[in-house]
Amino acid sequence: MLVSAVTLGCALLLGQVSEPEVAAPEAPVETTQAAEPPAEPEPPAEPEPWDFQMAVPTASSPQQRYDARALCLKLPPTPAVPSGQWRARCDEEKKECLVSPAQVLDSQGHESDQPLDRVDWCVPHLMPTEKAREYRLVPAIAEAPPGWYRDERGRVLQFNFDLHRRVYLGGAWAPRWLRETDGVDERVRVDFGVDLEWPGDSDRLHRMTLLDTELYLGDAASYEATLLRYDFRSQHDAPLFRVTTFYGRPRRFDVYANLGFWMEVLHGEQVRREDVHADFLSLAATHVTLDLWHSSDLVSYVRVRAGPSVERDRTNGFFTLVPAAALEGDLTLDRDGFHHVRFGAEAQKVLLAEAVDGRPLRPERLRLRAGYEVILLAINDQPVSLTLDGRGTWRDDVANAPEGWAWSAQAGLRFSLWAPARRSAPKSSPGKG
Repeated sequence: MLVSAVTLGCALLLGQVSEPEVAAPEAPVETTQAAEPPAEPEPPAEPEPWDFQMAVPTASSPQQRYDARALCLKLPPTPAVPSGQWRARCDEEKKECLVSPAQVLDSQGHESDQPLDRVDWCVPHLMPTEKAREYRLVPAIAEAPPGWYRDERGRVLQFNFDLHRRVYLGGAWAPRWLRETDGVDERVRVDFGVDLEWPGDSDRLHRMTLLDTELYLGDAASYEATLLRYDFRSQHDAPLFRVTTFYGRPRRFDVYANLGFWMEVLHGEQVRREDVHADFLSLAATHVTLDLWHSSDLVSYVRVRAGPSVERDRTNGFFTLVPAAALEGDLTLDRDGFHHVRFGAEAQKVLLAEAVDGRPLRPERLRLRAGYEVILLAINDQPVSLTLDGRGTWRDDVANAPEGWAWSAQAGLRFSLWAPARRSAPKSSPGKG
């Protein structure tokens, strides 16, 4: 009985103490978090206001270089340049920019609506303002091409002229004195023509004149005209021969033969002396030239030339052969082409002519000429020059006319169109470095 009671108690006790249950792994709790929107970029910090006031150039301001690159530059507006449009040429090493207005300034120094003439386009993309702050900005006068000048207002003008490349029209008072008759012919001269010049290969310079015409009106009206005149000059490095002297220290002198060529096509001339006139037409003339001296650019020279021409005596109706020899010079006296001196002496002999009553069988001609031309002013950059000219002619080829000298003094004005700057024109304007 006791054993049964003990056994029952133990069973009851073991029933109350149950085995611990193994807990099943809990499923991970998914935590769904809402996706945060991407952070918006912060707006760039606005630069502090730039109250820089760029000054306009003055007459003493430096000038921009013609061969440098121009940048478009936007600066804060000023009373003088309200648009803020400028042109800059910068030196990266010095951190300095020469700055000029992009428009011409008016007489009050304010921006006008007229863009600068004869400048290169600035680089299309503007120079950033932030970068411009890193440079020292200096007021400057915009660049000008060689042979041109720009003032502090940005206006451009030409100060260098090539009178060997032009279309010209002029007039002059041209009285003539006949020595034998002591008479004076009151005349005026009208002249026009086209001058061309261009360099060639091997140190050669070509020159051409078209429609060179002189009309004399008044007493003893006449004319002289040439359809085409062409010549070239050259510079040879090797001397033709060498001369050595032995008086004292031996010295060597080099003699060069700078030969060239000259030709003329259709040269017409009408001669009037008192009541007698004669007409001559040179069909073609070819001469060999020898430079006694010429400038390094071959533009100025002193030379001799000689050769024949075939001429038609239109008054008497036959052809002649006319050999000629001349000494002549053409000098440009200054760098900018304002002063020119021309001179010449030419002798001609008329051969193979038929006999004509009242004149020798082989007539002769001698022509002397000296002239000076100086530019006085320019209208729309086209020069107006003063011409002074003295001429003398001796001839006996006009039948029944008195032989001897005829002298003429001529003074007038000449207007030149298309007279560009000389090829040797400086790249800086007068007074500018």
